[in-house]
Amino acid sequence: MFLFADEAATVVNPAEETAKAIQTLTVGLDTLWVLVAGMLVFFMNAGFALVESGFAQSKNTVNILAKNFIVFAAATFSYWAIGWGLMFGDGTPFYATDGLFFLGGLDNSPAIGDEYKGVYSSMNWTGVPLLAKFFFQLVFAATAATIVSGAVAERIKFHSFLIFSFILVAVMYPFTGHWVWGGGWLAGLGFHDFAGSTVVHSVGGWAALAGAIVLGARKGKFLPDGRIKPILGHNMTSAALGTLILWLGWFGFNPGSTMGVGDGSTMSHVIVTTNISAALGALASTVTAWIILKKPDLGMILNGTLAGLVGITAPCAIVSPTSAAIIGAVSGVLVVLSVLFFDKMKIDDPVGATSVHLVCGIWGTLAVAIFGYEGAPAGVEVPSIVTQLYGILAIGGFTFVVSLILWFVLKLAGGIRVSEEEELSGLDLGEHGAEAYPDFNIRVRG
Repeated sequence: MFLFADEAATVVNPAEETAKAIQTLTVGLDTLWVLVAGMLVFFMNAGFALVESGFAQSKNTVNILAKNFIVFAAATFSYWAIGWGLMFGDGTPFYATDGLFFLGGLDNSPAIGDEYKGVYSSMNWTGVPLLAKFFFQLVFAATAATIVSGAVAERIKFHSFLIFSFILVAVMYPFTGHWVWGGGWLAGLGFHDFAGSTVVHSVGGWAALAGAIVLGARKGKFLPDGRIKPILGHNMTSAALGTLILWLGWFGFNPGSTMGVGDGSTMSHVIVTTNISAALGALASTVTAWIILKKPDLGMILNGTLAGLVGITAPCAIVSPTSAAIIGAVSGVLVVLSVLFFDKMKIDDPVGATSVHLVCGIWGTLAVAIFGYEGAPAGVEVPSIVTQLYGILAIGGFTFVVSLILWFVLKLAGGIRVSEEEELSGLDLGEHGAEAYPDFNIRVRG
């Protein structure tokens, strides 16, 4: 059989067409998974809002809900405008210099490896489009800012929190994130943090701790005679529901960090270790609170669950389910002891954010070296505990010092704390001119 040249040009090679179809389907499945996982992480904003508002007094509910809404909006703009490029753009081991603004750098994703041509080469290992990469990383960045909200609740000015959140997501978070996930100097040392025990949670925790110190405690929390007066949350139903939502969201947070489906084995492994750690965190915090406080305190149970989730975030892909159980149990004990410790130090954290995210984030990062095993995914070497500690100190030192400076600048510039009258009457009225439960308050006054 003879073909003319133009006819030959139209001959289809079945093998090539099949390969292209498989590649397109693979990219599509990977992208779908990354986007769905990102949506789960986004839904964690609802969990944070419910937990924080539930742990707080009813008179501050509107303020807390407003903060948890506005923080994602602020994070979206600041991460799109500056943060993404500063975190993942090519440059030096300490900071990025290319593709800094508005996703404007050269990029041919979903090409990977040697076929990738662009300025975001630290993300060339995942074969999904650039905007899928951006969305998934955005929801992580917003989580770091949301963590701060709980520790400074019930006494911070709304505009001060908004300004701090914008700067945190635009500059501080991506700056240290570049060191680890952007191909920076800590990545070169072998520092490992799969989904962000340090990169996300400890960064948010350090920033929150600095804010709580500069703000000072809520009125009436620490009495002149040295006693600690509990300021009870107004809605534990909300707090419990929020914790369940966060538990669900973590099934996007950790497994989604695979940034692809593969054969499903890594995703499955991560989701199981994540769940086991959360469960043991809840159980261990229950027992610990029962022993120390003589009651199975619900607030401690909820924070123990979150502690287990934070603790497993860094090592989830390279530890066994049994090790995940130990990591979660230790997290559950740590969070109870930490909450009591910060109270004794007269550092007021209404929701225990520093205990959950900072303390257990540090523990989870160290657990990588302690429990990492030889069955880790290909190309992943278990780092030494010295390497992990080095990364914790570097990121923690930078974030805490810069946060302290920023909080003090905001304090000098226009103040960060509401007046005593506003604090006593509630930030809902003072900051927003609205009440979450106006009918309830009318009945109480009557």
